[in-house]
Amino acid sequence: MIKKIVPTEAVEFEAEFVDGLKKIFEEMIVFNQVLGLKVTSLKPERVIGRIDMRPELVGHFAFNRLHGGVISAGLDAMAGIAVMAAIGARHMDEPPMQRLHRFAKLGTIDLRIDYLRPAISEHFELRAEVMRLGSRVASTRMEFLGANGELMSTGTAAYIVS
Repeated sequence: MIKKIVPTEAVEFEAEFVDGLKKIFEEMIVFNQVLGLKVTSLKPERVIGRIDMRPELVGHFAFNRLHGGVISAGLDAMAGIAVMAAIGARHMDEPPMQRLHRFAKLGTIDLRIDYLRPAISEHFELRAEVMRLGSRVASTRMEFLGANGELMSTGTAAYIVS
């Protein structure tokens, strides 16, 4: 069993930090707009997002199944914002805008996605959490669920943070 490393005290983000991080994620990273990826919950220990099914995202026309690339890109993006949230939580002594400038060097090192079942649903929920935040590398895990809560894919990833 993997033991998750969590902050010893509860951290609550300021609205300015949450709004700034959502703006970076939903507006400034244009590919996330292409995916239709929206953040629905942003906490230091877990982030949750949503993708609504659209015809542009179909990977198999006969089954109206979501393209696997949408799943992998969505989970990669969610794990990235989870790392951003964890870094933000680590530096709560700094003003929100200063913390938002800490993400310039963040990048994916390794990404693994396990496709468990066909992604057929009217919308999808994506969850990500940081398992370990080191000084140079962060390790994450992710879940991709259908509208009924059925687990469709899982993932793990590592990110450079310095």
